[in-house]
Amino acid sequence: MTPDLAGKRVLVIGGATGIGAAASRAFAGVGASVYVHHHEGSAEAAELLREIEAAAGDATGGAADLLAPGAPAALVDRAAEALGGLDILVDNAGSMVARRPLAEIDDPYVDAVFDLNCRQLIHACRAAVPHLRAAGGGSIITVSSVSGRNGGSTGSSIYSGAKAFVATFTRALAKELAGDGIRVNSVSPGTIHTRFHDEFSTPEKLEQTRGTIPMQRLGVAQDCAGAFLWLASDAMAGYVTGQVIEVNGGQLMP
Repeated sequence: MTPDLAGKRVLVIGGATGIGAAASRAFAGVGASVYVHHHEGSAEAAELLREIEAAAGDATGGAADLLAPGAPAALVDRAAEALGGLDILVDNAGSMVARRPLAEIDDPYVDAVFDLNCRQLIHACRAAVPHLRAAGGGSIITVSSVSGRNGGSTGSSIYSGAKAFVATFTRALAKELAGDGIRVNSVSPGTIHTRFHDEFSTPEKLEQTRGTIPMQRLGVAQDCAGAFLWLASDAMAGYVTGQVIEVNGGQLMP
């Protein structure tokens, strides 16, 4: 369905676990060359790269602390050098950091959430654009969240606001970069049961959420993989830019 992705050079930021790992597997599975970003000492990254290699996929990877000064741009440049250029940027990095009600929100917490979900994304996109222009165009795919639309749940207000920023930033970049042949879109997952929710949600909360979803199940990371491939493919989505694709089992119907 996406033959034009074979041979494309893809950087997946936050690409070793959860939704990012599903995206890395999917791109490698259709013949793309994938650079998997991970955190230092990530055993999951090494396992994922071995898995892709065993399936005859083309993937390499490297660690970077996205909160370090200059790190996002250095990561993009390093990936482009390793891949021989860059056609597709997928930025999946992000975290709630912690659940905090309004009374417990302080400046360091706000900085931590926005730096990881927003600031690194800005720098990564800015660094990627020259490489994408050199390739004659390309695709940027951000990862927002259903919580950026519905406000999330108790304790996630800053994270939800950050993900709303991601969606709006995506639309703004789509307008700015269309003339360069660069399409910019976002995948917006609903409640996808990954380590994220093991860390930030109780089993009781997840079960309550499951009951509100028309498909009557939580998502899994693989449920998002097809959206990344479709958005990245010029053959399938060449006239799609500035869009936020909701992947949520009917949890939100805009």
